[in-house]
Amino acid sequence: MTKTQHGLTLAQFDPQANAYVSSTVHASGADLNALERLVAGAQLGSALDLGCGGGHVSYRLAPHVGQLTAYDLSQAMLDAVGREAAGRGLGNIALRRGAAEALPFADASFDLVVTRYSAHHWTDMAAGVKEIRRVLKPGGRAVIIDVVSPGPPALDTFLQAVELLRDPSHIRDYSAVEWLTAVADAGLKLERCELRPLALDFGTWIERMKPPRSHAEAIRSLQALMPQAVAAAFALRPDGSFQVDSAMIEAVRPG
Repeated sequence: MTKTQHGLTLAQFDPQANAYVSSTVHASGADLNALERLVAGAQLGSALDLGCGGGHVSYRLAPHVGQLTAYDLSQAMLDAVGREAAGRGLGNIALRRGAAEALPFADASFDLVVTRYSAHHWTDMAAGVKEIRRVLKPGGRAVIIDVVSPGPPALDTFLQAVELLRDPSHIRDYSAVEWLTAVADAGLKLERCELRPLALDFGTWIERMKPPRSHAEAIRSLQALMPQAVAAAFALRPDGSFQVDSAMIEAVRPG
């Protein structure tokens, strides 16, 4: 059977849908707090949670917008989000399924588009950013949150290697420069790019995706082999826990 990238992503995430909804790691963070502050009181009519995963952006923002669309490639994720939203009494969350690179929405549909820790799975990041711009209303805002590559080749290679060993549907953690280039090329106006350290507990990080034991052991082996410069850059700890950078990029569609 021929495998596709989207099929691989579904194979990885469909079985983890309920775990992602209940994940305390995904349900908290300074980025979510910043998102809620950004939206609270803005009286936005429509928002899109692009690559919603466990729905934690949707739950935070739905009370502050007229209509929120939770959008994901995984129907299992959407089903889990729908159940959780109903349990929370969030009746203004709509569910739609599809890929980030071809959004099934009309031009200028949303006042806000947010994507959080989804873009490193997209088959075409630049196309996804252009789709964000297309579905934003003039003056609408995009917020992109994802792990970013530190840039230098040795650090980038290490990061992509451990990400892929943990999750074979991983495509790429892009650098901040790559993100800012994609935002500009899509016709969005950058307002802010903030980097935050993100600490990853090895046991929790591995358990979330349940890779084969051999993959987890390969990650630990790579960590042990890395030169001091790499170990220091990722704040590698004896138990395998480490730190990456996460970017929060805010941009608007001119108009």
